[in-house]
Amino acid sequence: QVQLVESGGGLVQPGGSLRLSCVVSGSIFRLYHMGWYRQAPGKQRDLVASITNLGNTNYADSVKGRFTISRDNAKTTVYLQMNSLKPEDTAVYYCNAKRVVGGLNYWGQGTQVTVSS
Repeated sequence: QVQLVESGGGLVQPGGSLRLSCVVSGSIFRLYHMGWYRQAPGKQRDLVASITNLGNTNYADSVKGRFTISRDNAKTTVYLQMNSLKPEDTAVYYCNAKRVVGGLNYWGQGTQVTVSS
């Protein structure tokens, strides 16, 4: 059973920073592409950033230059460093693991990020 556990969300002022973490257990981490998605109230869940099993990254235009995704295969953890946060970044952030072969998807429970003064 693959499990994803996010942490690191919270309340931060505009311009501040947060780092989200997602620990994956129950399978071989390097066999998965990883991603961070977010969902604001009343909106669909959108991709924020992704990183392949080989370390190639992709970002939504709205976060380019502010957010950085990384992974530590030894710790089976993916991170999302978020800098220069804006109120429009407020959302529940979800970690996603997609198996490279077969495409099975797994989700974490989500962590709330609120950017407000």
